Amino acid sequence: MRWLTLLPLILLLSLFALSNMEAVELRLWPFDLAWVAPLGVAVLVLCALAFLLGAFLAWTANFGARRRSREVETAAKLLDAELAGMKQQEAEAQRAANLGRLSAPVA
Repeated sequence: MRWLTLLPLILLLSLFALSNMEAVELRLWPFDLAWVAPLGVAVLVLCALAFLLGAFLAWTANFGARRRSREVETAAKLLDAELAGMKQQEAEAQRAANLGRLSAPVA
């Protein structure tokens, strides 16, 4: 199912890269570095880098929510254990009350 959405996207990106084969020189201002590459490849590489940067920023933005989720999950486990203990105490008390009624003398 995923291939049905990925295949058109891959085809579109491939056609874009193949349609823009003119060489372009990319420079970074304070440095004397230049990268000569086909325009389609340069644009796709820069888009991929921007996507990875955005994904990293979104991933780090969720640290607080994941931490709170772990805290709530730990609290829920503690409350479940406490509830199980109280149910066990209630069952023991009910059993003791039933035994007390059975052993009480009938008047």
